[in-house]
Amino acid sequence: MTRWVALLPAEGCEPYEKAGTADGVSASVVGPDLPGSFGGQGATWDLTSERSPGEVAARLGLPVPPDAVALAPVRARAEPLDGPRVKRTLLLAVRPGTPAELVARLEADLLAMPEHITTIRSWALSRVDRTRTPSRWTHVWEQEFADVEGLTGEYLGHAFHWTCVDRWFDGEAPGGGIVEPFVAHLFRWSGRAVLVDG
Repeated sequence: MTRWVALLPAEGCEPYEKAGTADGVSASVVGPDLPGSFGGQGATWDLTSERSPGEVAARLGLPVPPDAVALAPVRARAEPLDGPRVKRTLLLAVRPGTPAELVARLEADLLAMPEHITTIRSWALSRVDRTRTPSRWTHVWEQEFADVEGLTGEYLGHAFHWTCVDRWFDGEAPGGGIVEPFVAHLFRWSGRAVLVDG
């Protein structure tokens, strides 16, 4: 089984939820992105499947997602959280030619965020498996929050975010700026857990 993230148009995204009952699929959660999201198509589909999102969609007679990536997990942690939660997905691309040690430092800083930001519940960092899904993206950083304010408040405004993580996205920061200027910052409500330990 592989976990996938696919970006869909918001209109007509609901039928993709039924993929959870398809052969070879263990989980399917989809929903429209909330206001404040950017860089996506309007909805995000989280799929755990033996087949790609395109193959699953075609078998269901649904349009093939315009953007989908296979995830190669780096590390993840699932925390119990009852009821609906906000699932946030950040897709990013490290600049070609970036030294491996700088990529490792970026990954380490992302993985340190849950130690400092208490509103992060479950989380997962993955590299994009570009052998399975050629993509402009290289990494996917995901979190679950109890509510929108946990993301838009403490997470985005936290000092650790601005001093240790944001420099990797800032082309003017000395020793930073290894992330391409395009990202997809997407968040939506989910009625159940998406992220699992790994």
